[in-house]
Amino acid sequence: MSAVVSMDEWRTARRRASVPVSASEGPLRLTRRGRVVLTALALGLVVLAVLWGGKAFASGPGEPREVTVHAVQAGETLWQHAAALAGGDRDVRDVVDELMALNGLSSASLEVGQQLLLPVSEG
Repeated sequence: MSAVVSMDEWRTARRRASVPVSASEGPLRLTRRGRVVLTALALGLVVLAVLWGGKAFASGPGEPREVTVHAVQAGETLWQHAAALAGGDRDVRDVVDELMALNGLSSASLEVGQQLLLPVSEG
């Protein structure tokens, strides 16, 4: 479909369309959807803070356990000590993680002569 427009009408329409508009003509107004999105975002941040903060309080010191100090010998691994402590009824990987936490280790490698804290088995 085409329309017939005179040159004067076309120039007038073109001038009106190109009038610059100021970007800051007043305070920012949020739509209803914008308010809902901001409220949901704020609520989500509060929920994350509560869950993360609750975990920090829950991860306090546990029950004290009796430990023995062991000097690491050549060829010993943390996995061997964990397997002996697990006794078949616990996952050895979990015991390795506990031993690393107890001894402040960043990896499972041991060095000869290193002092290793081992929990005394309850039995």
